[in-house]
Amino acid sequence: MIYVRNAFVIPQCDPSRVTEAIAVDEMRHMNWLADLIVKLGGKPSMEHKELDFGGDDLRSQLEKQVVHETEAIEMYKKQIGLIDDAEIVGVLKHILDEEKRHRKEFRMRLERMG
Repeated sequence: MIYVRNAFVIPQCDPSRVTEAIAVDEMRHMNWLADLIVKLGGKPSMEHKELDFGGDDLRSQLEKQVVHETEAIEMYKKQIGLIDDAEIVGVLKHILDEEKRHRKEFRMRLERMG
């Protein structure tokens, strides 16, 4: 939700398009995880903590997005170490790889800003 909102408020430029594309990736991740939860007999929860959009300027939004990706990377690494189901671990590893790419994309945009 953070990336969807930021893609709208960031002026049309490369970082806004990248943020929008990554928002789509994140929604796909949510779909994969929800599918696994249902497959295992559970019900996905859509609860989340308070959203932090990172401020009103592009730099602060990108910086916060790097933080969000770093937090996600650490969370997925921890979960991979705790789970012994090959299918779930495979999905989590795929998501982890994408989160690393997302962080790199946001960091590259920050570096270009100087």
